[in-house]
Amino acid sequence: MPQHQHQHRNILEVKGITKEYHLGKTVIEALRGVDFSVRPGDFVSIVGPSGCGKTTLLNIIGCIDKPTAGTVILDGVDVSTFDDDREADTRLAHIGFIFQSFNLVGVLDVRENIEFPLILAKLPKAERKARVDYLVDLVGLSDFVKHKPDELSGGQRQRVAIARALVNKPSLVIADEPTANLDSATSLVIMEAMRRLNEEEKVTFIFSTHNELIERYATRVLCIKDGLITGERRAGAGEVRP
Repeated sequence: MPQHQHQHRNILEVKGITKEYHLGKTVIEALRGVDFSVRPGDFVSIVGPSGCGKTTLLNIIGCIDKPTAGTVILDGVDVSTFDDDREADTRLAHIGFIFQSFNLVGVLDVRENIEFPLILAKLPKAERKARVDYLVDLVGLSDFVKHKPDELSGGQRQRVAIARALVNKPSLVIADEPTANLDSATSLVIMEAMRRLNEEEKVTFIFSTHNELIERYATRVLCIKDGLITGERRAGAGEVRP
């Protein structure tokens, strides 16, 4: 996919997204017509109660799931019509994911977990090493590169996941409840790390949360309820500090 970012003011445009699930004869409307756009460098929080459609929306933006209707335009390209192979290629080249369950590979150490997407992308070894070294240092895990995930704390695992999400230099990083399984002090450290990467690396982040403390790190907050965006507000832009 060509990089059109410099021509497009928005890195992401979500237009009229609906998502229906069929359970027997019942139709569940997870999303009921969602519209919003994101500019390069935004740090966006999607907030709302459990079951409001946050994860469904992030999965559609991230090419993990397809919408029932509507379009998702990433870097100027409509990705909502892609087949599975093109979705996978798009995820690898353009999107970084951070999950609440970390999703690290247990048999791989810190360095190998971070490097994994670069191997899939067939990057040369020297380039892989330089990028991984840089990110390991950036997330403060230089002393832990040989550790396996089960030898790390939850906060350290999430920092590995953040580094892995950034390793391919994605246009967009999507984080689904990235602090859900962490205590509050660790959660603030993780948000600080994401915010710093947003500011220093100019990475565009979209993250979901139902935690007001976490939400206040965002520069924009989109409120979602019953599958609809109910409002937007400018947030504290990182005014909270531990």
